[in-house]
Amino acid sequence: MIDPFSQTGIRFAVFFGVLIAFGILEMLHPRRRLTVDKVRRWLTNFSIIALNSLVVRIMAALSVPLAAIAAAHYAGDNGWGLLNAVEWPSAVEFVLAVALLDLAIWVQHVASHKVPVFWRLHQMHHADPDIDVTTGIRFHPIEIALSTLWKIACVMALGASPLAVFVFEVLLNATALFSHSNVALPERLDRILRRVIVTPDMHRVHHSIERHEHDSNYGFNLSVWDRLFGTYRAEPEKGHEHMTIGLKSYQSGEPAGLKWSLSLPFKPLRRG
Repeated sequence: MIDPFSQTGIRFAVFFGVLIAFGILEMLHPRRRLTVDKVRRWLTNFSIIALNSLVVRIMAALSVPLAAIAAAHYAGDNGWGLLNAVEWPSAVEFVLAVALLDLAIWVQHVASHKVPVFWRLHQMHHADPDIDVTTGIRFHPIEIALSTLWKIACVMALGASPLAVFVFEVLLNATALFSHSNVALPERLDRILRRVIVTPDMHRVHHSIERHEHDSNYGFNLSVWDRLFGTYRAEPEKGHEHMTIGLKSYQSGEPAGLKWSLSLPFKPLRRG
């Protein structure tokens, strides 16, 4: 098994490697013209990820186990979870664990749209007036804390192996950056990729200002869940170049600011 130091190094390298790669590709081959000052948005979104990292570290210091991989070790040592109660081939358990954890994130994402208290937190992500690779890291710190607890609960219930959890988290981080990127993929490549994974054009529909469009395409990684549960939408009605990104209630420049973004869950709730 990969030691904790190597795990951190690999996750760091993959995350920032993907972030930098798609940041460059966005500049070379943008899908849409951005509408808000990029420097201000990026400073806000990177500040948010710094705060989120701090929140996760504080939680790890106060609670045991709090990291999803630590939860997997704990479940394995104590025989907890579905996959620890069966004796299936390791490869089957690995693939099943990664797929079911991805489904769990899909369920969480749907709940964040349907349950008002969760939407209060999640709307900060959707209030971003543009969508690019940094939108994939724009989540409220409280939402990140709740998401961490949800992942731990799912890992414990499933009994996923530490390796499966590690691979899942690396994939989730990478695909979240990819699916939010403003990269123009060749149409044929997009059609092929979205049969398996969520592409930027597929996920961009989810960030439409139109509610019936942002209540679709919930996946970050695998595209199968939206097809299976009837929430898949192929294209935005106005096309990718002419669709409006964000929320109808917040169409000023405020969502690009850090203070406004962090305080949004505590403002009167507007659903739009």
